[in-house]
Amino acid sequence: MSLGGPGSDAAILHVDMDAFFASVEILDDPSLAGKPVVVGGRGDRGVVAAASYEARRFGVRSAMPSARARRLCPEAVWLAGRYDRYVEVSRALHELFAEVTPLVEGIALDEAFLDVAGARRLFGPPAVIAAALRSRIQAALGLTASVGVARVKLLAKLASEAAKPRVGPSGRIDAGTGVVVVDPARELEFLHPHPVRALWGVGPATERRLGRYGITTVGGLAALPPATLVGALGPSLGGHLHELAWARDPRSVVPNRAAKSIGHEETYAHDLAGGVELRREVLRLSDGVANRLRRAGVASRTVTLKVRFADFRTITRSRTLAEATDVAHQVATAATELLEEVDTSTGVRLLGVSCSQLGPPPARQLELLDGADDAQRLAADAVEGIRRRFGDRAVGSAALATAAGLRIKRQGDTQWGPSGPAEREAAGPSGPAEREAAGPSGPAEREAAGSGGSAGDPGD
Repeated sequence: MSLGGPGSDAAILHVDMDAFFASVEILDDPSLAGKPVVVGGRGDRGVVAAASYEARRFGVRSAMPSARARRLCPEAVWLAGRYDRYVEVSRALHELFAEVTPLVEGIALDEAFLDVAGARRLFGPPAVIAAALRSRIQAALGLTASVGVARVKLLAKLASEAAKPRVGPSGRIDAGTGVVVVDPARELEFLHPHPVRALWGVGPATERRLGRYGITTVGGLAALPPATLVGALGPSLGGHLHELAWARDPRSVVPNRAAKSIGHEETYAHDLAGGVELRREVLRLSDGVANRLRRAGVASRTVTLKVRFADFRTITRSRTLAEATDVAHQVATAATELLEEVDTSTGVRLLGVSCSQLGPPPARQLELLDGADDAQRLAADAVEGIRRRFGDRAVGSAALATAAGLRIKRQGDTQWGPSGPAEREAAGPSGPAEREAAGPSGPAEREAAGSGGSAGDPGD
């Protein structure tokens, strides 16, 4: 697309790293360069988090079930992933963003929106800023990024996708343009050929519903009378999609957005049915969530339990507490009580514990005779102090102790499903030993969807 001039209104950048997780692994281990590298849960219930472009030649894609990916590319090098390393690189990436503008809205570890309208005087037109930022990322981090520039967020996101490397029908990897700028005068020309699923808010069910009206592209949706669209999808979603289809997206870049919820969930290699085992897992998840609440300096009023059964049926149950808490025992007590209300006899495939209604920890004045709540808080404070000094596996509930040590839930641990042995099968005996999948967690991330960012393709 045209690169708009200095007076262009296209001042929102969407920066998306290319195959981020896989690229970081290749950066750290150059012996992997040119090989099909897949990061994710290697077990039968795992999913692909990221695939190098060499793996994409075989059809491997992010969010694909690992079992299918293994069939498509049996020679792939499988890595369990190192969340702590990705957080480290992400922090360095955001430092580069901050050198350009303070208006940075992080969507994922490898993805952010930047508003560079105020940076023109220092750095030039947005198109120039985008190209310079991409070069700076390559020089400082040794990684490549794709950058979209547009007047609104939706178009900037689609532009960065258009700038990405591609695997052609012959298997040849096209490096892509790296930067695509959508000229405000040509927005609809750029937007309308996209499939309708490119619009935020269109999932598989909505796509099928629109398909019954013969709507497969954004342009087709834009041509649909608003009344028909509202009748098909309801006033909220119908009106939202009508506006997006005409490139009307009022959302601004919002930096330092507060987290709406903090949680952990885990898919198990085998269904869990025993009450003792399930309660232990709820305790482990609650401990991890409370640890992140404390690191983020927030407390929660609402605890939610998520249960996915063996037949994939999924339910959630929530409880609002009388007072906000960041104490693991209190989170676990609420989650366990919710678990007791659920019939788990058919087997549990996934468990999740999350905390919402976040705010500052409640001010508390100790009484002469401390109550149980105060004792729990004092114990939690002591545990936190020990963990900060000696690591999160230094101390914890006895129920989580195993012969190998404490089973502590960490951010990013089994994030992409349970793994089998995560060997680097294609690396050969000379390749370095497999690294541990999950290290100390980074700062609490926003788990709620932010500004329409895509939840899939974390490594694209």
